[in-house]
Amino acid sequence: MDVERAALALSAEAREVTERRLLVLAGDRERGYDALETVLEALPVGIGETTLVGPDDRLRCEHLKTAESGRLLGATRSVVAVDAHATLRPNALGSVVGAVDGGGLLILLAPALEGWPDRRDGFDESLAVPPFGLEDVSGRFRERLVSTLGAHRGVAIADVDRDRLLRDGLTHPTPRLPDEGFELPDDHLFPTAAYDACLTGDQADALAAFESLVEPEPRAVVCEADRGRGKSSALGLAAACFAARGEDVLVTAPAFRNARELFDRAEEFLTELDSTTERPEPGQVDAGDGSVEFRPPEEVVEAAGAGEPDLTFVDEAAAVPVRRLTDLLAADRLAFATTVHGYEGAGRGFSVRFMDRLAESRHDVRELALAEPIRYAAGDPVEAWAGHALELGARPAVGQVVADATPETASYRRLDPDELATDETLLGEAFGLLVLAHYRTEPDDLARVLDAPNLHVRALTHDGHVVAVCLLAREGGLSAEWRAGMYEGERIRGNMIPDVLTSQLRDEEAGRLRGLRVMRIATHHAARSRGLGSLLLRRVREEFGDADWLGTGFGATPELVSFWDENGYGAVHCSTTRNDASGEYSTIMLAPTSEAGRELADRHGARFARRFPAIASDSLSDLDPDVARGLLESIDIDPPALSLSDGEWRIVAGSAYGPGLFDVDPGPFRTLVVRYFLDGRELGLSARERRLLVARVLEAREWAAAADLLGYHSTGQCMRALGDALCPLVDAYGGEAALAVRDRFE
Repeated sequence: MDVERAALALSAEAREVTERRLLVLAGDRERGYDALETVLEALPVGIGETTLVGPDDRLRCEHLKTAESGRLLGATRSVVAVDAHATLRPNALGSVVGAVDGGGLLILLAPALEGWPDRRDGFDESLAVPPFGLEDVSGRFRERLVSTLGAHRGVAIADVDRDRLLRDGLTHPTPRLPDEGFELPDDHLFPTAAYDACLTGDQADALAAFESLVEPEPRAVVCEADRGRGKSSALGLAAACFAARGEDVLVTAPAFRNARELFDRAEEFLTELDSTTERPEPGQVDAGDGSVEFRPPEEVVEAAGAGEPDLTFVDEAAAVPVRRLTDLLAADRLAFATTVHGYEGAGRGFSVRFMDRLAESRHDVRELALAEPIRYAAGDPVEAWAGHALELGARPAVGQVVADATPETASYRRLDPDELATDETLLGEAFGLLVLAHYRTEPDDLARVLDAPNLHVRALTHDGHVVAVCLLAREGGLSAEWRAGMYEGERIRGNMIPDVLTSQLRDEEAGRLRGLRVMRIATHHAARSRGLGSLLLRRVREEFGDADWLGTGFGATPELVSFWDENGYGAVHCSTTRNDASGEYSTIMLAPTSEAGRELADRHGARFARRFPAIASDSLSDLDPDVARGLLESIDIDPPALSLSDGEWRIVAGSAYGPGLFDVDPGPFRTLVVRYFLDGRELGLSARERRLLVARVLEAREWAAAADLLGYHSTGQCMRALGDALCPLVDAYGGEAALAVRDRFE
């Protein structure tokens, strides 16, 4: 085998048609590196255009450890080599594929392909969650990956152990027709040269959309695209155009390296315009009266709140915490560019969570998507291979085939990993539904679904198509040794709920019981609000009778808390910091399925209710009042008797019916309000009055803040409204002392 000649032919064909090619060097690791060095020496590629991703710095080029592969986000390389011998992490593979430029090579160093699925590596160790061991992890993901390598165009495979070329990877493409270009928009506001600099019609359309930000009104433009579509370049051209108009553009991204292409493009274009440009340091371009400057997300949030920049641009927005993105809505003119299909390994918090908040904001929102590749030609075989191997383009069934689905027509189905690994349609519909419905689903999850021994996938199907799906994780059933280690601070993988109950809530026995956590649940958008999700949960509960509890953890919103409450899940914990990805406070809810599980849920539900007033007035003081109310109402326990003294009842009743003041002693008010929500009785209170009980009594928001949050015209009106809201509580729960005060002032 002449691997050097094969690589040169592969590279030449890739450059000829501006596509990428994949070269697999399979076999012994040292032989693979020998072949890799031979290939790199022969290729007409500079060392600065090459990156090695793997555990060891073996070559004279840029080296990134596998965990650092995200640093290639927004970067381009002519050659990227990935050492997959020690570990193959799907998220990392997705990241590096997108960094290979048109005409470039992705080189994969792998064990012998016939035995690779049977090997266990570092990523597999992360799937072996207690009480399961590494021997329980399967190799379906790699078996499927190997099959895709042999099935896709543009993939060359060299057996370095036997010195054989198994596939040359050449596609012998037909000549391409010349690009006909695109038309310049009528009445364009940006310079003609900016449109001349666009490489595709999609990019020109994006530039025209950014022109809508010229008007100083609350507007936002959202640009989504797969890698290699030129979104960062379009963002850079727009930033340069605004700077040339004398405006200041503040740019943010997860890190400056993610926005480097934007700044390179902005500086290049301003130079073409003969504007006075300076780049005193990376992340800053001055153009006369205007500028383009990079700052980290937290600094941009502060600047946006102060009205400092004229415009705020966010590159790779999906990798910025949703909480930060939400805070940026204080700015008037915003542009967001983000990668879709999870290449950035950050899930879909942007599209699932943030876009809803943007739609509800004061901004006029314009959305667009870039489909035409720029860095490589359309139909690039490496993109097709990666999309298939990692399910990056997974989509649910088309809406028409499940539009008539109802609980009566749906069939409950166990999705066996062996079946998923071989049935591409079934895998695509199930995984695609999880991807589109949940902000955290990413390529690593595909391997977990296929290989992790603690996971189960269940679905509802309609006419054979997946209409609802859930991903379940076995948790608990831990030995005394494991439980003791967890109690003493050791992290036990794959046991999220037992970990929280043990390490944070100090319950060492919690990990003894066996549970099933609902990691993800999704219903097809064409069949929502018909009870399909609830039906799926009921069927899961019926099937897994050996569990002591069912549980879930999620970023709490009023709608989600209500959904889980209606399905028999009660709150036992709420985090005191917001989740970076969802921007919400995370909550844990349990549904007991045995007597032991009932005792566990009751114990922690009671503890949560008891401590809630303290945390609500401290670290959770900005929790959505409807979330707080929903969490308390979900707790299914027999509340203890109210223990207010006669003096405390007089203070409460005096505030409700007389001239008394809440601020004199908030404590008894909090005890009463918690009891009211635990009982789940409306007592004639409006939704706003119930929110007021949370915002002022439990969360201790200042009168002015509570009035502003709930739409009261003044603090005086808010204070009177609280008194009115307390009256039904005094009537329902008050003892003789309280009723005597009421009767005196009525």
